[in-house]
Amino acid sequence: MLVSLNEMLGRAKAEGYGVPAISAANEVTLRACIEAAEKANSPVIVLTGYYMTDALNYYGRMVEDFAVRASVPVVAMWDHSSNFKESIRGIRAGFPSIMVDRSSLNYEENLAQTKELVRIAHCVDIAVEAELGHVGKGFNYDVDGVSSLTVPDEAVQFVKETECDCLAVAIGTAHGVYKGEPKLHFDLLKELAEKVPVPLALHGGSGTGDENISKACRMGISKVNVANELMRACYDALQADGMEGNNIYKFWPVLEKGYKAKCAHLFEVCGCAGKAWNAPQRLTAKVQAGFKTEA
Repeated sequence: MLVSLNEMLGRAKAEGYGVPAISAANEVTLRACIEAAEKANSPVIVLTGYYMTDALNYYGRMVEDFAVRASVPVVAMWDHSSNFKESIRGIRAGFPSIMVDRSSLNYEENLAQTKELVRIAHCVDIAVEAELGHVGKGFNYDVDGVSSLTVPDEAVQFVKETECDCLAVAIGTAHGVYKGEPKLHFDLLKELAEKVPVPLALHGGSGTGDENISKACRMGISKVNVANELMRACYDALQADGMEGNNIYKFWPVLEKGYKAKCAHLFEVCGCAGKAWNAPQRLTAKVQAGFKTEA
């Protein structure tokens, strides 16, 4: 079932668990993501970004259709829109939630641009995740892992002024493969969770470690973004099974098997396995107009 970001993360925040935000770039990974969530009886967030597909309107509709038919709660999110055009593309494609990433800008510009997009998105019932502080790159972790961390008092003011629905925070994670060992600032997370009224998101979940992720979710992280680890799980499954000769015909099923296994593991680590609930279907205007669920 397609549900709102606010409903899903509101439950996660109240009950003290996290929900993986899964990067699904095509029909194979989209189907695998939702089937894994159904098997685990878990809510799930499906991420799609401008860097994944050019056929956005078509793929956005596909994500909605899969979500509507799912037996567990699914959130569809347009991920990491880094400029006005990309944010609007996600809205026009029908995504019921978008991530507005202006974290590389200074505080004033981040606030101003995020506030503008929140005003537009909320007019058409679309939730917005913003980012304050900046989650950098794993290959530059010596610098990015300790710089541009989220300042709690700024986060409180930012959320108040922008009226964003979720806030991604920088507490020591990084995107991509880490160079060095990730060290999360749990004291900072504790303060953020106590002060910031909206659910918190953690970007750069891949390679951060099960113990760190699990602890972060228990301490107030409601959404955990994962991409690299999922692709690595697909690659490792193909390597382990061997694609020599006619085994190449097993390419997609084996890839899907590796992806599903990693999804199942993430549901357990984040604490959301078994947390699915029954809820009224949230249909976007486009789906209401042109799509009916099967009896």
